[in-house]
Amino acid sequence: GKHNDLENVGVTARHHTFFEMLGNFSFGDYFKAEAIEYAWEFITKVLGIPEERLVVTVFGGENDLPADEEAAALWQKISGLPGERILRCGVSENFWQMGDTGPCGPCSEIHYFVGPEPVDLKRFGEEPDINGYGWIELWNLVFMQFDRQKDGRLSALPAPSIDTGAGLERLSAVLQGVTSNYHTDLLQPLVDLAADIANKKYGGSQAADDVSMRVIADHARSTAFLIAEGVFPDRDGRSYVLRRVARRAIRHGHRLGIQEPFLHRCALRVVELMGGVYPELREKKALIEEITLQEEQRFRRTLQRGLDLLQHNEEWSAIDANENPSTNPSIKRQLPGHVAFKLYDTYGFPIDLQEVIGAEQGFSIDHTGFDQEMSKARERSAGSKVGETAVQSVYASALQGLKRQGHDGVHFHGYDTEELHSEIFALFRRDAKTGALQSTDSVYEGEMAEVLTLATCFYGEAGGQVGDQGSMVGSGGSFIVQHTHKPMDGLVLHQGVVRQGSLNAKDAVELKVDTAWRQGVRRHHSATHLLHWALREVLGPHAMQKGSRVQPDRLRFDYSSARPLTADEMQRIEDLVNERIVQNTAIQTEVLPMDEAKAKGAIGIFEEKYGAEVRMLSIGPSLELCGGTHARQTGDLGIFKIMSETGLAAGVRRIEAITGIEVLQHLRANEAIIEQCAQLVKSTAAQLPERLQHLLTQQKELQREIQELNRRLIQGASQDLSQEAQEIDGVRVLGSVVEHKDPKTLREVA
Repeated sequence: GKHNDLENVGVTARHHTFFEMLGNFSFGDYFKAEAIEYAWEFITKVLGIPEERLVVTVFGGENDLPADEEAAALWQKISGLPGERILRCGVSENFWQMGDTGPCGPCSEIHYFVGPEPVDLKRFGEEPDINGYGWIELWNLVFMQFDRQKDGRLSALPAPSIDTGAGLERLSAVLQGVTSNYHTDLLQPLVDLAADIANKKYGGSQAADDVSMRVIADHARSTAFLIAEGVFPDRDGRSYVLRRVARRAIRHGHRLGIQEPFLHRCALRVVELMGGVYPELREKKALIEEITLQEEQRFRRTLQRGLDLLQHNEEWSAIDANENPSTNPSIKRQLPGHVAFKLYDTYGFPIDLQEVIGAEQGFSIDHTGFDQEMSKARERSAGSKVGETAVQSVYASALQGLKRQGHDGVHFHGYDTEELHSEIFALFRRDAKTGALQSTDSVYEGEMAEVLTLATCFYGEAGGQVGDQGSMVGSGGSFIVQHTHKPMDGLVLHQGVVRQGSLNAKDAVELKVDTAWRQGVRRHHSATHLLHWALREVLGPHAMQKGSRVQPDRLRFDYSSARPLTADEMQRIEDLVNERIVQNTAIQTEVLPMDEAKAKGAIGIFEEKYGAEVRMLSIGPSLELCGGTHARQTGDLGIFKIMSETGLAAGVRRIEAITGIEVLQHLRANEAIIEQCAQLVKSTAAQLPERLQHLLTQQKELQREIQELNRRLIQGASQDLSQEAQEIDGVRVLGSVVEHKDPKTLREVA
């Protein structure tokens, strides 16, 4: 929303990250009289909410803006409410505007009193405090009738318009007789599930446990809907919103004592509750479960480490209550900005999560220092987006060190070779630079050390292609490279473990890429380009790449399409790709300026990641920008086979496919299944369809014979049963226990 109220979600009765807004618009078709009449009729007649519990507000005039007496008169005429229950409010409550200029106008609201008895204005003095305890705003009517000019003047809009809104959760709370949105059937089942998972009782209070259960309920709903819309947790934009919300829920589960992943269970409960109204939830059920579970597993790996860092942090700042008059008296410490930034940057802790932890543990956050660290990081990362996790300072420092020695960055030789001699420039362990790595070093579970060399033949994960694996050998030890990544432009980091001996800075090492791994990746990466071309040939130019994942044993390709592929389309795509493979066309690359590549018709995916000069890849008719590693000839791919085609998000679908030896393995597995089926029915593979058809026909004939025998038995049994009928009070009654279980047979007996 427009306000940063995330910290209020779960605390108040009506703050949410996701809610359902009811309402309607009119652009010149009707205005105040009709809008007020429709609202009042819906609230009091359709929903049946008692009039004696309602008051309305209108704009009472402020800052030279006239009072909306027209709306006040219409309310009195249409609703019959007495004048004292039509309240006048100022600009902050009852005047709407988009900005300093543009459409604006007065508002009118309907408020409901939740108390134990109807509204008695005498209890409130001159008028009730509609923002106070016991009141719920149900409906807001915005009367857009002015256009504000730059000089502040208001001119009448040529077509006055209406915008109305009512929260479903609030209406549900009123109609279900509860005082909190979380106690309605929209959210209570989710709260109860959180309580069950935590093995705690929900008390509906402001106690910390109850607040955490409400946070989980709200955030699980947001998480499920965002993923259903194709948003995945990441570091910027909508994706960052999802990550922030999901991790806040996980953190509250952690404070409840939930030790195992749980958020995916809550998200699946959302699918169960709301999938009937929102079918996209059911369609994306498996995806919602997978993405939510993965995000929680990732966050839990770093959560405890971040909490340990807080617990053992020795850099606390004292708070001067005189300089911070708004500071909670119970809070005496402040977390320095650079420590808060490390939690955010290294461990993925959103700043609001740190505030939640601070409220629990008695410290505040140095936001000014945090913002300064964020600004520095954005400068180092040269144009990273707002909300994106900034590059860790240790890597930025290493890059600066390379540049001081005359290197622009790590030089990549992997297009031409899979073996290379280079020198170790830096070593990293546990997010810090180190002088040496030993085979005896203990590491956290799942953690890998990192080696930075002056040059490399290892491809760092980028553009959907996974990072290379292999080995690195020096005079003093050997290193197994399990993954290669690019933490920032100019750096390539080799992640893995020391197998034997030790590695030291400035050691000469021999780097060797796992050849089988690289060849598998090359085949599948080149196949994605041919697949993209074939999709556009079959479906049209709208079938654009939306993402990919290239691995040694398979590829995943996401593309834009509103419908699934037909069987004929899938076969046509396979044929087009395999025709190009059989032609054994040379795969060519060319480095040229971006403008020149565009002029030649090259397709750029994720264009913002490219520089002034780009690498253009030609594979037959396919012409795309790509920095990955590829096969030499299309014939190297062997053969191409689509394994699945599924929906991923609204307008986005996913193809998974295999090439080369993987296709042969797939065919052999299918042959084994066919052979097994043939043996079971005493047939050969070639005769299997005919044999199965014969067995199905025989089964149907036997079923007909059984039904005929049952029918004959029924006829005799029915005659016998009819003799058992009795007359009770002048009515013939027959009751009997019948052994037949088939519904059709029972109907015939009856």
